[in-house]
Amino acid sequence: MTGGRSSLDPKRWFDRMQPQTLQIATWLLYLNGFFLLVDVIDKSDYLGYYRMQYGWGVVLGIAAVLLHAGGGWLMANDRKLGWKLAVAASFCPFVLRFVAYTDIERLTSSSFGLYRKLTGGSTLNAVFEIALCALLLHPHSRNHQKIWYR
Repeated sequence: MTGGRSSLDPKRWFDRMQPQTLQIATWLLYLNGFFLLVDVIDKSDYLGYYRMQYGWGVVLGIAAVLLHAGGGWLMANDRKLGWKLAVAASFCPFVLRFVAYTDIERLTSSSFGLYRKLTGGSTLNAVFEIALCALLLHPHSRNHQKIWYR
């Protein structure tokens, strides 16, 4: 079945026929994945911490980037797995950042509040991450993926 909608199309990175919630979520997945890649490469933020502190930190960072890009691409190709990966990717920064800041607290005498652990102190970044979660879990997105995704 080549050429049909049932196969994965490597050139299809966006689907204009999806609801706006999923269209915006797809773009945010790609955008967040790009900035996560920058964080891994230049050793900044929580992914940079993992890279510097642990040998497997690079693998974790690349996995987070691929989770974002893969989720967006599979969603553009109408796959339920893509939506599930995208939801995991949308919560990934909160979990990884929380664990990293908790680890830093354990290793040093520093103390961070819950806001700092969840957002890294960047309100603007947190707004985009929360927006991605909200867009993917919105009823329009959930209903569309239940009905139309394979």
